[in-house]
Amino acid sequence: MSSVIAATRFSVLDRSRTREGHTNAEALRDTVALARELEDLGYHRIWVSEHHGVPGVAGSAPTVLAAAVASATRTIRVGTGGVMLPNHQPLVVAEQFGVLESLFPGRIDMGLGRSVGFTDGVRKALGRDKGDAEDFAAQIRELLGWFRGTSPTGVHARPAEGLAVPPFVLAMGEGADIAARAGLPMVIGDLRNRAKMQRGIDHYRDRFRPSPWASEPYVVISGTVAVAATPEEARRLLIPEAWSMAYSRTHGTFPPLASAERVEALTMTGKERGFYESGLAGHIAGTEEQVAYELETVLKETGAQEVLVTTSTYDRAALLDSYRRLARITGSA
Repeated sequence: MSSVIAATRFSVLDRSRTREGHTNAEALRDTVALARELEDLGYHRIWVSEHHGVPGVAGSAPTVLAAAVASATRTIRVGTGGVMLPNHQPLVVAEQFGVLESLFPGRIDMGLGRSVGFTDGVRKALGRDKGDAEDFAAQIRELLGWFRGTSPTGVHARPAEGLAVPPFVLAMGEGADIAARAGLPMVIGDLRNRAKMQRGIDHYRDRFRPSPWASEPYVVISGTVAVAATPEEARRLLIPEAWSMAYSRTHGTFPPLASAERVEALTMTGKERGFYESGLAGHIAGTEEQVAYELETVLKETGAQEVLVTTSTYDRAALLDSYRRLARITGSA
């Protein structure tokens, strides 16, 4: 194992992806079960996500799911990747994380994103529109103010005030600049576009301002990592998500994951095939030796302190095997 990999933290974002023939409840329970396995394997943290009205994702209430995950584990850090701050009042978000941190002290992370719903219908149901994301920086300042007790309203966020819940900014769009100016750790992806990712990291480091939350830049790179006994088996792990993304790009809805076998039997249009093949390309996937080489390369290029693995696939047993193999590469297991 290389010294670069050994010095890097490895964590997981599980999006509670639904699968054909399985229920939303199963998807949520799969996330909780995976958290226990990841803890035993020595991963640093597990995060859960926020999506609304998406057939392929069961995770719509990340702080609720984070509570379930934290209750089922003992030592692994638990957080959100992320709470979409424009969807919520910052006071409510502070209160929710204050409750989590009070119940599970020293284990909770607050990953924050700036998306506002997948469709116009979802945004309308949330009482939001696209313009609400433009206030993301101000929303972060307000949220952090509730923890520090600096709100000018005279209201106090209970039990959040005085607690130190580490905040992370998901660097979508202008996120790298917002994270830098706020002096917060940054999560950036994806691994398929290394040049764009590196520009975001350089921008973040160049403009970083120390804050009470972080004295120096902290970079988490995120993306799909699939490890298997052979390159062909690793590629099969990528097939369900690649087809789901291709379907969403051509039909406007993000479906549950289909098995690799069903996807391979499909007759695709030229447009679907193009998106599908694109979705299979550029990920870190292969045998343990191949993945170790790719990880060492990207970590040397970026200088990232942490890798957040975001792999989704239909076969949960194969996914767990991938995480076990990755833990061997990283020295966690």
